[in-house]
Amino acid sequence: MFDRKGLLSAAATILTLVLVAGCGSLPGGDGDEERKIVVGTTSAPSTLDPAAAWDGSWELYRNIFQTLMTIPSSGTTPEPEAARNCAFTDSASRIYRCELRKGLKFSNGRPLDAEAVKHTFDRITSIESPSGPAALLANLRRVDTRGSHVVIFRLEKSDATFPFILSTPATSLVDPEEYPGATLRPGNRATGSGPYELKSYEPGKRAVLVENDDYKGTAEIRNDAVTIKYYKRSAQMVSDLEAGRIDLTYRGLTPSQIMEFQDAAAMGDTSVDLSEMTGSEVHFLVFNPKDKQAGKLAVRRAVAQLVDRKELVREVYDRTATPLYSMVPTGIAGHTNAFLNRYGEPDPDRARKTLRNAGITDKVRLTLWYSEGRYGDSTSREFAELKEQLEDSGLFDITLRSRSWDAFQKGYLAGEYPVFGRGWSGDFPDADNYITPFVGEENAVGTPYRNRELTEELLPYSRRQSDRGAAGQSFAKVQRMMADDAQLLPLWQGKIYIAAEKDVAGVESSVDASVIMRVWELYKKSSW
Repeated sequence: MFDRKGLLSAAATILTLVLVAGCGSLPGGDGDEERKIVVGTTSAPSTLDPAAAWDGSWELYRNIFQTLMTIPSSGTTPEPEAARNCAFTDSASRIYRCELRKGLKFSNGRPLDAEAVKHTFDRITSIESPSGPAALLANLRRVDTRGSHVVIFRLEKSDATFPFILSTPATSLVDPEEYPGATLRPGNRATGSGPYELKSYEPGKRAVLVENDDYKGTAEIRNDAVTIKYYKRSAQMVSDLEAGRIDLTYRGLTPSQIMEFQDAAAMGDTSVDLSEMTGSEVHFLVFNPKDKQAGKLAVRRAVAQLVDRKELVREVYDRTATPLYSMVPTGIAGHTNAFLNRYGEPDPDRARKTLRNAGITDKVRLTLWYSEGRYGDSTSREFAELKEQLEDSGLFDITLRSRSWDAFQKGYLAGEYPVFGRGWSGDFPDADNYITPFVGEENAVGTPYRNRELTEELLPYSRRQSDRGAAGQSFAKVQRMMADDAQLLPLWQGKIYIAAEKDVAGVESSVDASVIMRVWELYKKSSW
C-alpha cells in the first residue's frame, strides 16, 4: 500500500500486488482441509493496534476488523458495512451520519455500539501515534452519538471523500474494554468484529484466522479458516509454494519471478493461471523548490521532456509496470495523461530550447536520491536508467545518491535532497488521495508545493462535490496545473499479477480497490 508516511513494505519489489496459487493445503487430516487456505506474504504487520499503523498492517486488519463503510469488489464507491446506512445530512458535506446494523458485537462477545465507534475515532486522534493514521482524520472536529446506534461525524471543512476514509482499515472499529483511550494495546491479540477472528499470532511468522460466527456485514465468507505465513525472503516463500506448504503467495515476488511464471505458461504449463491487471501504486520524482537548480521551472520542465517512461519500464521492470503521465493513476476516476499532453514524447531538442529560453546554457548539475531496498532491488537500476537518459541529452550532469530507508526518510523530511524518488499507494480509490497529500506548505513528501489556486480553490471545490465522478473536471484542471509546475514527476504505475493454481478460486475478486487482499473470497473449487 501506499508508502504510508514511508512505511511501505520493503518487499514490494515492483510496487505490485502478486498472488500465486500453489497446490498445497494446511497440514492435517480432519477431513475439512479443502475449506482452509494458506497464504504466504512478505508483508508482515508492524503492530496489531489500528491506532498505530498506517502501513501494510492494513492487510491483516481488513480481515479481522470491521469499518463503517467498505468498497465493494464490483465498484469504487463506498457502501455500508458495519453501518446499516450512512449519508451527509447537509449540503456542504460537513455533517455525516451513520446508523449501525443491529446486533453487532466484537469477537469477545461485547456489543459494538455507537459509543464503541466514537471511542475508536477519539482514541486515534488522542493517541496520535507517529506511525498511525491520525493525519487521515485531521479534518474531523468531533464525533457525537444519538442513542446506541447512531453516530454523527462533524468535519471542520467540506470533504465529500470522508466516506472513503471510513472504508479504510485506518478506522477499524475496536472494543473500548480491550483498547484503552489514551494508550496503545500491547501484545499479540486483536479483538474485532470482522469476517474472521484472530485465533493466534506469532510476530513475523504467522497469523491464524478462523471464521467469525457472529460476523454481521457484507462479506460472503467462502472458506473456514486462513493461515497467513510471513516471510523475510521471497525465495523461501516460492520454495514453500512449490513444495505445497502454502496455497498462494501475496506480495513479494520480483519481476524475474513473474517472468518465470509467464515463461512456464508459454511452454504449456497449465497448472497456474496468470492474470494481469492495472494496479494503483505509483512511483514519482519530487523536486525541491528550495534547491538552486531543482527550484528552477525550466530545469524541471526539461527533465519532464527527457524522461522516457516506456524505456524505463521496459529495461528495468520487464514491462511489469506501466508508464504513468499523471499523479492520478489509470483506473482512478478523473485520471488524465496530463504530462504526455503537456510534454509529448521525449525530445532533447525541446528540452534544450526550454533551458536556453531561461538563460541556462551550461550543463545542469543535479543529485538524485533514492532509498536503498525500500522499493526493491530494481530501484538502483531505475535511477541508473534515469541518469543515463538525462545525461545522453548532453544537458545534464547527474549524481546518484542513496541511503537506507530510515536515513532517507529523515533526509527528505528535512529538505536535504534536490530531487528524490517516492512511491505511493492510495488509502482509497479517489483522485484526491493521489494529489492532496503532496501539495501545500506541509505535505507527505516534506517539500513545500506552493500553488494557492490548487490548494485554496480547486481542491477544496472538488471536495465539496458529493458526486465524485463530477469532480473529474476539477481534477483534470488540477493535473494540467501540476504538469505545468512539474514539481512532481510521475514515472510509472505498478501492475497487479494474479497467478493461481487451477483449484484455487476467488483470487481476482479478493483484491479490493486499494489492492488489499480480502481472504474471505478465496476458496478451493473442489470444496465449493
